[in-house]
Parts: sequence; C-alpha cells; structure tokens
Amino acid sequence: MIAVVGGGIVGLATAYALRDRKPVVFEKERSVGAHQTGHNSGVLHSGIYYKPGSHKARLCVEGARRMKEFSRDHGIPHEICGKVVVATSSSELPRLEELERRARANGVAAERIGPERLREIEPEASGIAALHVPGTGIIDYLAVARKLASFVEVRRGIRVDDVRSLKADLVINCAGLQSDRVARSRTKIVPFRGEYYSLRRASLVKGLIYPVPDPAFPFLGVHFTRMIGGGVEAGPNAVLALSREGYRWGDIRVRDLLETLAYSGFRALARRHWRMGLREVWRSWSRAAFLRSLQRLVPAVTLEDLGPGGSGVRAQALDPDGTMVDDFRIERRQGQIHVLNAPSPAATASLAIGEHIASLVKG
Repeated sequence: MIAVVGGGIVGLATAYALRDRKPVVFEKERSVGAHQTGHNSGVLHSGIYYKPGSHKARLCVEGARRMKEFSRDHGIPHEICGKVVVATSSSELPRLEELERRARANGVAAERIGPERLREIEPEASGIAALHVPGTGIIDYLAVARKLASFVEVRRGIRVDDVRSLKADLVINCAGLQSDRVARSRTKIVPFRGEYYSLRRASLVKGLIYPVPDPAFPFLGVHFTRMIGGGVEAGPNAVLALSREGYRWGDIRVRDLLETLAYSGFRALARRHWRMGLREVWRSWSRAAFLRSLQRLVPAVTLEDLGPGGSGVRAQALDPDGTMVDDFRIERRQGQIHVLNAPSPAATASLAIGEHIASLVKG
C-alpha cells in the first residue's frame, strides 16, 4: 500500500498522480484542505519570483499550466486577471529588474511598464514603474482539493504521528504544518500567520496589485487580491503564530509555542530580524499601520475601506542555523518520501509536485 499523510492540495495531488496504484490518503481533519489549502489567497502564481532552476521555479510554471487545464476540464472556478508588481521608489528598481530577469529565465511572459501604462491597467495604483504579468490569475483551491479527493480514497479523521503505524510499503508525508513532526526532522516548521482585511470599495482594484518583495524574506508583502468568489482582500502581514493552526491571536497551543521558542533556528532568525518582527506585530495590531502599507500601492484606500478579513498560517521550514528554507524540500528515505517545505506557491504547483513525487516512486 502507498499511504499519503495529509489531505491538503499537495497530498491530494500526489495521490491523484499515483491513482493507478490505489494510494490511501490519511487526513486528521473531517474535511480535506482544512488548513493551508483552505486559508490561502487563491492566487494562481506565474513563477516570476523564484530562482531559475529551482524546484519552485520549475514546478510553479508547470503547475500553473496543469492547474489551468485541470480547472477547465473539471469546471473549477478560475480567472486569468493578470497582476502588476509595483515599484514605488527608485531603490526598488534593481529588484524589479531582477524579477524581470527571473521571469524571462523561467519562461514567464512579463512586461516592464511605466506609470502611464500602470494607470491603464490599475487606475488607482501608484508607482514609478511596474512589471505586468498577464498570465497570473485567481482560483478556488478548495474546490480543486475536493475534486482531487473524488479520484482517490481519503480516510478522514485519522491522525498520523508515526509513519510506522501505517504498515505501508511507502509513506509519502505531505502533512504541511505538521510535516516536520511526522518526519522527525531536524529542520522545523515555524508557523507564520498572515492576516487580511476585506476591501469595502472593491472597485479600487481591477486584478492583483503587489509590491516589489524584499529578497531577504519569502513573504511577498501586503498586496491587493481580487477573489474568485467576489470582492478584494488586502494583506497579508506575517506574524509568528502562537499555534501551528492558530488563525487568531487568541489561538494559543502551549506545545507549539514552546517548541518554536526553544528551536535554535527560530532564535537565530529572531536575533537577526527582530526589528522586522516587531513591525509585523505592530502592523497586526494597528489598522493605521496596515493602511499605510496599502496606501503605498493604492493611495485612495482609507481606514473606512478596511473591513474584517480572514487569515492563514504559512508552514515555513527553518534550518537549525535560522535560514528560511527558500525552495520546496522533498527528502527521500527508505520506504518514505517527506515533503518538508511546501509553502506558497505550493498550491499553484501542486499538480506538478504530485507528478514529480510520482516520478520518484515509479522511477
């Protein structure tokens, strides 16, 4: 038997790629896609951010193509609305040029544009230059997960803490926020919560508006995302979650918090970036601080425009020296395959990740 641990979109896509071998998916929740899959922004990423040749670059580009095909074939709601990555100061121009270079290297269509063209695409956006990525879109990933689950056997409400308990010929660990525990890995998952506001004046945004990201972090910065079900979200920030599945400040799990605080990787990260961490916490508590970040991209946004929104938790892997794992990390052991780092763009890349893992199995 092939056992897949985790009924998120990556685990389900992996089982789907191996469906001729009759895999069994074990999911601890009563529904599939209950965590990262069901709490993300629904962006169908293009692949411009990732280092050429990396798993993220290759699998995101291929995964986006496969995801569009799968959605068309199965009637999954999706829309190719395009996005702009906006530089608001001259200091961001070198990073914007690097994104353009990566887009070319990764085979992604992207066009460098000036303020006039930016206003044609996004009339309320403000910037000195931008990268227009027409192939980026939005999608209902939870609908994708449910469709994938219809092709394979999923046993819900079964928690797997030790892969040896499954008595399987091969165990594939796609447990997301719990993947390091299932794998008994030295690299640990540190959960970061991203919080969103809903934008009451959705007419301010036509598609997707992103800032130029800071290369020191795997987070893309607060941005505007048109949602497949209607409306626009603004966010997310990135604050340490006090529980691996903690979507609010009041969600505290002592075991998770103590494990994070005791981990050498987190302590090293905190020593290097404590100022940014405090800024993110302040932005979480202060709606005015959050607003200022949004106004750099769309100056017309006001406090009255920001309504209650959702949140998600990113399963970010951290090495013991405090280095954030930048690429997807898939580790092979005897009778086991462990997906140890698969945050964004893993949902976009999921079908390609599943095929990649299937090739390891069949090879």
